[in-house]
Amino acid sequence: MTVYLRVRLTRLVVRQTTLAYLVERVLSAVGESRSELSLELIGDGRMRRLNREYRKKDQTTDVLAFPIREAVMPRGASPPTQMLGDVVISLPTAFRQAKDAGRSIDNELAMLLVHGVLHLCGYDHECNPREAARMSRRERALLHLISPVPRMIMYRAGRATRGR
Repeated sequence: MTVYLRVRLTRLVVRQTTLAYLVERVLSAVGESRSELSLELIGDGRMRRLNREYRKKDQTTDVLAFPIREAVMPRGASPPTQMLGDVVISLPTAFRQAKDAGRSIDNELAMLLVHGVLHLCGYDHECNPREAARMSRRERALLHLISPVPRMIMYRAGRATRGR
């Protein structure tokens, strides 16, 4: 299992080894232990541009998922690639959501990661209420399986943490 991780933020320290291990745990929990995944942590500006370009929504969002494999494969066929896809998470949005919900940023990041990976596995909460409920149940089960979530995100030493 290979995790490609890219962090495009400078005010934070991300424990990349710990985050990669969490990604591996999520992939194992969804039955994709041999898959590869790309995870990128970005800011709101870049996320807004991606959301506008790919979803035609001119606003930031918390997580985007870009599957690599075909949505439908014949039964018994092996995937055309080990790369499951790309998950992109906006850390500033994750921080706001975590604060509003009274959660740690690490738990919020784990939730967004699980959500993105499920999208890569074919779940789509936007298609209908039944599928949304199915995805929500699967998210809760996966979060239970990967708990406790390790500490992964910290501010750089010497930086003010106003409002956080």
